Amino acid sequence: MNLRSRLAAVVLPARGGNDGSAPLSERGWRATVLGIHVVSAAVWTLAVVTALVGDVGTGQRAVLVVTLGVLAVAYAVAGAPAIAGDHPVQAVAYLVVLVGCFGVLAWLAPSLLFLLFLAYPQVWFLVEAPRPGIVWTVLLAVASLAGPLAAAADGADAQQALLSAGVGMLFSIALGVWVSRVLEQSRQRAELIDQLERTRAELAAAERERGVLAERERLAREVHDTLAQGYTSIVVLAQTAAAQLAADPAAARDRLALIEEVARDNLAEARAVVAAFQPVALDDATLVEALEQLASRFGRETGLPVRVDTAALGEGPALRRDEEIVLLRGAQEALTNVRRHASASAVVVRLARVAGQVSVHVADDGVGFDVAAARGAGLAGLRGRVEQVGGSVDVSSAPGAGTSVTVRVPGS
Repeated sequence: MNLRSRLAAVVLPARGGNDGSAPLSERGWRATVLGIHVVSAAVWTLAVVTALVGDVGTGQRAVLVVTLGVLAVAYAVAGAPAIAGDHPVQAVAYLVVLVGCFGVLAWLAPSLLFLLFLAYPQVWFLVEAPRPGIVWTVLLAVASLAGPLAAAADGADAQQALLSAGVGMLFSIALGVWVSRVLEQSRQRAELIDQLERTRAELAAAERERGVLAERERLAREVHDTLAQGYTSIVVLAQTAAAQLAADPAAARDRLALIEEVARDNLAEARAVVAAFQPVALDDATLVEALEQLASRFGRETGLPVRVDTAALGEGPALRRDEEIVLLRGAQEALTNVRRHASASAVVVRLARVAGQVSVHVADDGVGFDVAAARGAGLAGLRGRVEQVGGSVDVSSAPGAGTSVTVRVPGS
């Protein structure tokens, strides 16, 4: 930092303006500035009255009134705008006038130095930083001390003038430094809160994006593992049937029958995929109502009896919306697997609350499977979704023994 920069850092205001990181709201700042203007007007009026009725000569009275007028004009033109906003040039101009005018007032009428009660706070409102605040406070104290020292009759009076000016200056510096540090800490906290809010919004957006990508990947795997393979079989069978149509019509008819069978299976798979990705019906319904609607629709589509049991739900804290969605998605995924693989004759959907946790339990009496050997994408995606809310997924099954899927959430 060169000499010019050092001098600028000592003299010029170091203010950030009333932006989004300011410790006061815009309305609070406007009220504070208005209060400063009102107090300034009142104190200046008192000073003018004191100058007019005080025991001074006519020529001195005229100089005092002119000085107070210059100070008032400087405040209106430069000081007030600098306090209300970030205007360093106007702030320095007003501070120069302030120091000069107080030198005149102190020389002609030390009784008007009660205006320091107004001037010292104005310095800190204009600069808001320790170094320039201290410099301008010292300059103001020195300017206001010249007159009383010159008028002192003896050493005792001079000592009293020095003591009064020193106490006022030190008190102003101590208070100004403390306020500036409080303001700086408030700004830092406001900036930190703003950064945390932005980070939280970015994390939420990233989480949503990850969820969208996970759903896309799941859908892609579902289509590849079911529909795409079925369509490939249909294409191969159609080509074979076309080749056999002239030479062996009976074999071609067999191939056409197989095409119809594969197409029907593919249609069932397509309906299962659509059912798994239907919107969550929680906007206008409770979780219990949404599960009952899901079970009713599943029963109509498959012809299987589905019983919804909520007897063990009991009373407890309300679930968050994301927890309700996870439970409903878990039931959807479990019922989709029943539709595709279970060959079941009955299904039970049970909603329960145990030890603070809320769970949805879907059990069927179908053919079952070996859990250790299963590689389904649906349950893997469900586990990822449940883990995001701090829950867990348990799958219990064995060949010929049916299947049960349990999704648990914290229930906070």
